[in-house]
Amino acid sequence: MEFQDTIASLKEIYQDCVLCPHQCHVDRTHGQLGICRLPAKIIMDCALAHHGEEPPLSGTRGAGTIFFSSCNLGCIYCQNYQISHKAGGRELSSPALAQVMLGLQKQGCHNIEPVTPTPQTPLIMEALLLAREQGLKIPFVYNCGGYEIPQIIKMLDKMVDIYLPDFKYGVAEDGAAFSSVGDYPHYALESLKEMVRQVGDELEMENDVAKRGVIVRHLVLPGRLENSKEVFRLIKRDVSTSLAVSLMSQYTPTGKLQNHPLLGRRITAAEYNEILDFALDLGFDNLFIQEVSDDNLLPDFDCENPFQ
Repeated sequence: MEFQDTIASLKEIYQDCVLCPHQCHVDRTHGQLGICRLPAKIIMDCALAHHGEEPPLSGTRGAGTIFFSSCNLGCIYCQNYQISHKAGGRELSSPALAQVMLGLQKQGCHNIEPVTPTPQTPLIMEALLLAREQGLKIPFVYNCGGYEIPQIIKMLDKMVDIYLPDFKYGVAEDGAAFSSVGDYPHYALESLKEMVRQVGDELEMENDVAKRGVIVRHLVLPGRLENSKEVFRLIKRDVSTSLAVSLMSQYTPTGKLQNHPLLGRRITAAEYNEILDFALDLGFDNLFIQEVSDDNLLPDFDCENPFQ
């Protein structure tokens, strides 16, 4: 079958793991753990129809979101830290994950959207192919943190329909300070270029739902406006202003950051609007924007669902 060789090559990487820029070079098939602390297995937290994504993804029936445990980034402000900062969860085989995907399609979801798939990409993609063989028709959305290796992304060509990467940092020092990765802008930009090469820089829609393309997410951080501006400068310089960009305002300090000297507060409307105006002035006109208010918090996801 097409892509089987690619899946086999991806699975081999577990033996000397270089799935992300950390390039830990650990043998996850023999219990060695890298930055993500994950074995060479699928570890899922929950799956559900998610109605809080960008409108082209949530549509009217929700995105088929699958939250995977852990992450290849350790952002100190992560809103989903209960999932992304732990490596525990439900262990699944590839056939079992394929059934989760098919169940979300049966539930009416518009797509299948793995969240932070990067450390578990080989088996997730294996599950996707199994699900396709069994009748999965809806688009596959690769929702990642942006800290990706372009060569790995290249291996996903023609398997991923929609890429949903973060572009967290344009300023390398902010990546080092808040996510312990000083080379974030380089890898985010190079992997984004590969994503666009595969699926184009314009979002293809059908009945107001995305079918193919890229949506870049950027979360505005309090006081780090130059970081946000540099993200847009880099995308304009090296990629395209036609890209759909989701400009997010919902930053909220978690408990441990309440007294952080930089991240201990929410962003202001003035900060958000400054970045919005900057993006528009650069020529970005395909923006998903949010309101800045005290009630604009991330929802608590209900993971009481039949796929848990």
